[in-house]
Amino acid sequence: MKTLISIFALLITLTFQSVNAQTKRTLASGGRAEYIEVEKGVNLHVTDLGNGQPIVLIHGWPLNDSMYEYQYQYLVKKGFRVIGISLRGFGKSDRPFGKYDFDTFSDDIKVVLEKLKIKNAVLGGFSMGGAVVTHYAAKYNGAHISKLALFGAAAPSWKQRTDYPYGITDEGAAGLIKTIETNRQQLIDGFGKGFGATETSLSVTTANWLASISADASPYATAQAITSLRDLDLRPALGKITIPVAIFHGTKDKLCDFVFAEQLHKGLKNSYIVKFENSGHALFIEEMDKFNTELEKFARS
Repeated sequence: MKTLISIFALLITLTFQSVNAQTKRTLASGGRAEYIEVEKGVNLHVTDLGNGQPIVLIHGWPLNDSMYEYQYQYLVKKGFRVIGISLRGFGKSDRPFGKYDFDTFSDDIKVVLEKLKIKNAVLGGFSMGGAVVTHYAAKYNGAHISKLALFGAAAPSWKQRTDYPYGITDEGAAGLIKTIETNRQQLIDGFGKGFGATETSLSVTTANWLASISADASPYATAQAITSLRDLDLRPALGKITIPVAIFHGTKDKLCDFVFAEQLHKGLKNSYIVKFENSGHALFIEEMDKFNTELEKFARS
């Protein structure tokens, strides 16, 4: 009987020690979530790396947060907390039926920043993402952010208007949307050719990488988002933005002409332009070192 009691006591001790060892484990993840719920049943994928001054990055169309791979690597080493958000419908984020307009994108970003308790961030956006973050800054009066960075932004208006002769025509926008709805693969296949300063500026490997990211987007979200961009005119909102703004733009950009940067600078009183003389639309790749160091400099200023 005593032997049985001893064995039972030993088993209890070993079990307690095992459980206690597990509860003392330090979290390897750092306690950061990869997905954040922005409304019931809708989760956004978030890359959240490093510590320090936060820099929040919003991707272009039809890319996702993984486009900033080489910015993540650089900024974390420089002592920043860098957060990339994939908008709904893109990358690993959920892709529900519903709205894919700029109010929705801005509302989603606001929820992510609130849940992560972000303050005084640099908020950056590329191409369509540049229009998203501009809309966010105006709509929410710069909540959670202290600076704005625009990279090859499709703003203040991506489409030509009666008093705005820059950007894509109505016919061009309609043709692009039609291609998305009938031959999206062809559009993605040719994306790399227009992305750089010349058709051969990007290596085949890089062009394929960008194409693979683009192909991962929801076809529905791809069409809806570009339709929303076509209808967006941010010119009246620019005067509401008073925080410092850095405008990065390739002088050889064929997708968002350099004149966009000039129009943004004209409307954003507390702004300056950084010219990328050897870049097209892919300035974050074509002049990666300059892009990264200029972003670091702006964040520290």
